[in-house]
This record gives sequence, structure tokens and C-alpha cells, in this order.
Amino acid sequence: MLVAGATVVTAAEAPAPKIRDNLFLLEEAYNQEPGVIQHIQALRFDPEDGLWDYSFTEEWPMPTTATRSRSRCPSSSRTAGRPAWGTSWSTTVFRRTGREGPTGLAIAPRLSLVLPSGSAEDGTGRGGLGFQGNLPVSIELGDRFVAHLNGGFTVTPEAQSPNGREDATVGANAGAAIVWLALPWLNPLVETVFTSDEEVRDEGGTSRDEEVTINPGVRFAIEAPGDLQIVPGISMPVRVHPGDDVKWGVLFYLSFEHPWSSAAAARPD
Repeated sequence: MLVAGATVVTAAEAPAPKIRDNLFLLEEAYNQEPGVIQHIQALRFDPEDGLWDYSFTEEWPMPTTATRSRSRCPSSSRTAGRPAWGTSWSTTVFRRTGREGPTGLAIAPRLSLVLPSGSAEDGTGRGGLGFQGNLPVSIELGDRFVAHLNGGFTVTPEAQSPNGREDATVGANAGAAIVWLALPWLNPLVETVFTSDEEVRDEGGTSRDEEVTINPGVRFAIEAPGDLQIVPGISMPVRVHPGDDVKWGVLFYLSFEHPWSSAAAARPD
């Protein structure tokens, strides 16, 4: 979203607003302003695996306080050779939306439930209820750059193997991003994400899969009538897997942000 500077100045002297969120793979600590609804879509294609992955996220302000939000995120994926799409859902039960202080630092912890709506047999879900936490940290580096750091975990107490065997699994993730505020409406960026996922094996025990993704991309901001902001973006994620070839893909991003009511639009930050 675009966030104006905190200093009170005249319209003629007002600094150009900046895009302040909309990373591709990571989370920002100041993602949602009071009273703002955000609709986020992402479509990823990995040509070597023939994998299409689509996700849709809704972020709404909580009615009790403007600094908290919740999101519901259905995602679907389809792999070449499989006739149907698999679907999974997650629901954020708590997210504290951070506000940067005088040092340009913002922190916004999140806790989510991962619902067992996917299929463990098809590889589109873990077969059991999971818990996910993430800690985004955003740091302003002068007027032209912003850094983002993430660290998180996913715990599934009763995850399933494709044949239905149950066991507990623990996953971890970490990442960093640097965003160049080249223009008020144009932000080149690069993200680096590390994931370590654990899966239940049919023959017993669990196995762990680790991967590093480097994701250079660019995002834009389009201001539309009615306080609507449209943010399209495109990136090229490159996946590095131990013992495997480097794989690349294409990620398309599109978000819509607007106040949930005229009263919210008129309310100052």
C-alpha cells in the first residue's frame, strides 16, 4: 500500500508516497493500515515440474482494534499428469500489524491454523490440523531501501503419509529481502528464502527436505478512483535443492487494496 510521510506538510510540499508492502514470498511487518481490506492473488508456474500453484489471500481489519488483522488463504496446485487440482486452507487467528517507529523498525508476529483440507495422498496437504507462526521484521535503510527479515515454524501433530500413516512433523522457514524504492510506483526487489519441511514416510519415521529460493522481481502501484490501489508484480524464483538441479519458475502477483468503508477511508492514521 502507499503510506504518506508522518511529517505534516502542505500538499505542494508533500513527499511522494511509497509502496510499503507486497513482497512475493515473505511478509512485511507493516502490511495493513487501519480500516484497509487487501485481496491478494499469486500464480506460480514451474516449467520443469509442470506445476501450477495459485493462492488467494483475504486480509481484513479486526473489529476490536485497527492494529490487528486476520486472513483466510485458500491455495490450489496442479501438477502435470494429475487430472485435478489439490486445495489447502489456512486461517490466521492473530496478527499484530507493526508500525515503524522513529528508528524505521517494525515487528509483526503472526499465528495461524493450517486446516486439513488438502489431500496427503495427492501431496496437497498434510492430513492433519497444523499450527504456523511467523515473525516479520521490517527495517528502513534510509530513503531508498527497505530490508525485511522473516523467521517461522509449522507444527503438525498428526501429519499423514500418502498411505495414511500418522506422525508429528516440524518445519522451519527463514528469509530476507531487500527492496529498492526506485520510484514511488516502482520497486525492484530480491528475496532469499530457506525452508526445511518434514514429511511422514509410509515405511516409518519422517524425512526432511530443505530448499533455498532466490526470487528477483519488480512490483508496481496503480492508483484507481475510490481509494483503490492495484499492485501487480512479476518475479522469477530460482530454487536450489541439495543434490538436485537448479530450477526456475515465474511468479505473477496481483493485489487490490481499499478502505472497507467510507468512514475508514476518512479516518486518519
